[in-house]
Amino acid sequence: MSLTKRNFLKAGGVMAMGAGLAACSATSASEPTESADAPVLKNMSGNAVPITIEERRARIAKAQRLMGEQGIDAVVIEPGAAMTYFSGVQWWRSERLVALVIPKEGEVSIVAPYFEEPSILESLKVGDNVRTWHEHENPSEVVKTVLDDRGVGTGTIGLEESVRYFVADGLAKAAPQATIVNGAGVTRGCRMFKSPAEIALMQIAADVVMAAYRHVATRFELGMSNTEISAMMRSAISDLGARPTFASVLTGEASAYPHGTNAAQVVEENGVILMDCGCTVEGYQADISRTFVFGEPTQKQRDVWDTCKRGQEIAMETAKLGVPAGEVDDAVRAYYTSLGYGPDYQTPGLSHRLGHGIGMEGHEPVNFVRGETTPLQPGMCFSNEPGIYIFGEFGVRLEDCLYMTEDGPKLFSEFSHTIEDPMGLSA
Repeated sequence: MSLTKRNFLKAGGVMAMGAGLAACSATSASEPTESADAPVLKNMSGNAVPITIEERRARIAKAQRLMGEQGIDAVVIEPGAAMTYFSGVQWWRSERLVALVIPKEGEVSIVAPYFEEPSILESLKVGDNVRTWHEHENPSEVVKTVLDDRGVGTGTIGLEESVRYFVADGLAKAAPQATIVNGAGVTRGCRMFKSPAEIALMQIAADVVMAAYRHVATRFELGMSNTEISAMMRSAISDLGARPTFASVLTGEASAYPHGTNAAQVVEENGVILMDCGCTVEGYQADISRTFVFGEPTQKQRDVWDTCKRGQEIAMETAKLGVPAGEVDDAVRAYYTSLGYGPDYQTPGLSHRLGHGIGMEGHEPVNFVRGETTPLQPGMCFSNEPGIYIFGEFGVRLEDCLYMTEDGPKLFSEFSHTIEDPMGLSA
């Protein structure tokens, strides 16, 4: 694919950067791909270290400690990130119940259909206690049996917050003497605080997305569709060794609507290109947004872009240990209001929360949003994305994720440089 005239002078720098990425990236058995005008993209995730069995056991031990503190006797979890987090089991939700039971003391158990047991065991990392049920049986009764065996069948049972109603209802009927409560205090109390191993995986994921952005940044062409750019980004992420999770591309007026529009979109001269892209490495996510202008930015585009970048900086300055998470949103929104945006969540302005938690899921508790009182603590991870959206015209979103350390917030990815060169390719 030929380079645009606007980006031709940057091509040499990109080629050199691509070679450098290839030299420092991890070794992989997969073959790199290349074309006549593209740098080689090599696997950057080859040295990613999966979460160990010892860490999963430590997570369960922490959950059991939190249960003791919160007066909960067992936690029941359905398939999803929380089940994988504690047990390693990667499964899906259907009408057939699969559940992880973590008692306050003793061995964890998986409840699953009989014919799924061999498949469940393929990803189970802690223990081997799988309790099965046949198609004519009530799986909630099997959960009750597990609880009885652990001596908590009449105790207080916490449900992970995303457990579906029919599961909660079935358990309440099977164990009428038990007290069913929200178990989020246990599961959030573990998952909200990332370990060094989790941070390392999220760092690799962020590095992959940034490398993919550098790859595609010089390949925009006039008239190119947003779906073509999205496909190019997904392909680059895959070649770099991660699993693409999303590659949203909004051009022109569509960039004013945070989650886009179904209208056809193409790259226009002097038009905005807003990209929001992510990937996973060993189950851990990255989420990064960049806004480009194809051609010469207008003064309004430049002012909005610069305001968004300053919003990101204010968020970093505000996100100190012990500060309630909502105050980070408040600080940026106050700055925007002082410039005439908003007020509050109104447009033109920042119509969504400043940021969300991130980890195994793209959106996790807690958020940078008004009224969130949870204090910032080491291990918490957030997106920092103070966009500005002008309906009928364009929008700008700059998004990088951060993690809290004992010394304050640190970024997984470097902030955008300038509107002319967001990726710093000409540096």
